[in-house]
Amino acid sequence: MYNEVMNNTTQSLSKVPEVALIFWIIKILATTLGETGGDAVSMSMNLGYLVGTIIFAVIFLVAVLAQIKAQKFHPLLYWITIIATTTVGTTLADYADRSLGIGYTGGSSVLLILLLSSLAVWYKTLGSVSVSTVSSPKAEAFYWVTIMFSQTLGTALGDWAADTAGLGYGGGAVVFSVLLMIVLATYLWTKVSRTLLFWAAFILTRPLGAVVGDFLDKPISSGGLALSRYSASVTLMLIIIACIFLFPQRPEGHSEL
Repeated sequence: MYNEVMNNTTQSLSKVPEVALIFWIIKILATTLGETGGDAVSMSMNLGYLVGTIIFAVIFLVAVLAQIKAQKFHPLLYWITIIATTTVGTTLADYADRSLGIGYTGGSSVLLILLLSSLAVWYKTLGSVSVSTVSSPKAEAFYWVTIMFSQTLGTALGDWAADTAGLGYGGGAVVFSVLLMIVLATYLWTKVSRTLLFWAAFILTRPLGAVVGDFLDKPISSGGLALSRYSASVTLMLIIIACIFLFPQRPEGHSEL
């Protein structure tokens, strides 16, 4: 009885969604939107990566503060905050990789170190990095910082796979899809830590979304479809909103992946 009460209390306090199939569908859509939306501001509007990063960083901070101050789980607010991390991750990674000249390999390496450091500090401070424990302002702060680093890393990895590794957008999408299938198979047929698999899947969905987003809006000469970044972003946003309202999500309890 005590454990049941504690589990129900944890779930009621959680402000992140249950990790189920619809979570991953919306996550991939959101990461793709982050790529097209970030490119729309930095490239189509000709504002540049730095200005784009500043704009999206402000949106990200406002969204995170609203998420932390919320008294309960709000699906729309949660996914707005996720989208904010993907857009700032897109422009920030592009700024580091291209404007600062450290390249996709260098940018990915730096961001991987930042991500691992964030997880390590989070674990050392609170004793767990499981999403089922994200039910306090401090845990939420670690959660969103870690997500922001993972989204930025995912952008750099997507660009590295498509350009540096020479896989192109289609090849990159195949590689990251296969890696996600391996994570899923590991989840289904092994007892590997669910928390580890969650973060592996969370990170890998970002470069998948990045290469799909690039495939949609990059010029045909570069291997893309040359679709309008604005129309692609609006379409993705409408699909995400439809998913949120058509498939109600519960707060996270104890299931992951």
